[in-house]
Amino acid sequence: MRPILRKVKKVRNSIGFLLLFAIIILSSCSDYNKLLKSSDYTKKYDAAIAYYNKKEYSKALALLEELVSVYRGTDKAEKIMYYYAYATYLSGDYLLAGYHFNNYVKTFPASVHTEECAYMYAYCFYEESPRYSLDPTDTKTAIKELQSFINKYPNSEKITQCNELIAKLRAKLEMKAFEIAKQYYFLLDYKAAVVSFENVLKDFPDSKYREEAMFMIVKSHFSYAEKSVEKKKAERFKATIEAYNKFVSYYPDTSKYNKEAEGIYFSSKKQLETINKQ
Repeated sequence: MRPILRKVKKVRNSIGFLLLFAIIILSSCSDYNKLLKSSDYTKKYDAAIAYYNKKEYSKALALLEELVSVYRGTDKAEKIMYYYAYATYLSGDYLLAGYHFNNYVKTFPASVHTEECAYMYAYCFYEESPRYSLDPTDTKTAIKELQSFINKYPNSEKITQCNELIAKLRAKLEMKAFEIAKQYYFLLDYKAAVVSFENVLKDFPDSKYREEAMFMIVKSHFSYAEKSVEKKKAERFKATIEAYNKFVSYYPDTSKYNKEAEGIYFSSKKQLETINKQ
């Protein structure tokens, strides 16, 4: 019977602990709800900072949101807006946080936190930037705002970090542009593929996809020429040869695509010779 008694006692202790925990939680919620309804703004202010420091950002936000209006134009307004922006950011609402950081910068242009908040405003756009395959609008905005911060604060300690973030964002745009160009090729829209690959090289001159993009321009020109009507083939095979010559000027014998590109070149020359004999 003793093992059974021990189990019963253990269960009772567990139930007792859960009940005590529930009472504490309910009491805490009750106290917080009373605080929300209170008109003691000093108490609310102290509680908001305490919740923030305990990383209970949702509770801090509810209090800070009211305090922003209550203390507008007072000595406490700056600190409240500062915490409000960060609590919003740490809650994961980057767009709204960006708005609050920017609002802080505009409201307190001479504050010791102005540069920091200006950076956070730009960084919020970086946080909103999606993976490369999605709409690049937020990515482009993030680059713009980070560059704007660099221009405004050229001596900031954040300059190196800003440049690193811009490089990561540009890498997303570069990958997206390259993938779009490849999609055009696989969809057999060779003319659009040529234009898209050329834009990759133009927009990202130091692109890590340069070698493949230049080869794909040769390949796209050739496929476009082959599918063309007879009267257009000559000029398009010539364009293929020109693209090949440009490719080998960059990669005379170092590219993994040299052999295939050379095959395209000779096929294009042969096609031109046939056309010229007609």
